[in-house]
Amino acid sequence: MERRTFVGASVATLCSAATGLPADPKPGARELYELRTYTLKPAKLPLLDEYLGKAFVPAAKRLGVGPVGVFTEPPEKELARVYLLVVHPDAESVVTLPGKLAADEAYMKAAATYLGAKADEPVYQRIESSLLAAIAGLPRLEKPDTSKPRLLNLRVYESHNERAAAKKVEMFEKAELAIFRRVGLTPVFFASAVVGPAMPNLTYMLAFPDEAGRKAAWDKFRADPEWLKLKAVPEYADKEIVSKITNKVLTPTAYSEI
Repeated sequence: MERRTFVGASVATLCSAATGLPADPKPGARELYELRTYTLKPAKLPLLDEYLGKAFVPAAKRLGVGPVGVFTEPPEKELARVYLLVVHPDAESVVTLPGKLAADEAYMKAAATYLGAKADEPVYQRIESSLLAAIAGLPRLEKPDTSKPRLLNLRVYESHNERAAAKKVEMFEKAELAIFRRVGLTPVFFASAVVGPAMPNLTYMLAFPDEAGRKAAWDKFRADPEWLKLKAVPEYADKEIVSKITNKVLTPTAYSEI
């Protein structure tokens, strides 16, 4: 078996095991997402911003990876967080990207300050990463119009086991995703965690024109008759399939491709 085929098959098997869902019969039909969270001191934000905007994002584009989204949220307790979303077409792309970056002269030159940071003056504290597999109901990222102002709503639904996590995905694919679209909760991506913290979980992102639009869409959703009927189905009750929800409202950087 060729290495590319083996890696793709291995990740498909891992996705199935992690999410409790059957593996996609068409390799490459569903995208993979690498979601990184950089935790750092606010004073270091300009250094990370320079690296991501002038080194990482341009290099990823040259290498055929992306789009790449970069998002921020207001600092909290003297710590800032920057979120990086990298869209990969397949497992080979995930595995080979670090080596390709290291071999890219333009990237290494642009990233010199970031990579040359000393141990006593690090750019960030740590990077927390997740590998996510797009759900069958939304196999590819739906890129928002980056020429317009926008907010991104990142949400993580944790479940107490794989069966419950798969049930939440089923709920979205059968009905909830369609309700989202109708009420203005515009999807960017929906994906199940394959590797990362807080597993099992469903992670998704929505796009809005502004904060008022975000609040209005969620209010409309909560009052929607189809949603009220759906959530009343015993097997779809939150208490049975969702144990924790993390909600983040993020602002894209000027160079974000999402």
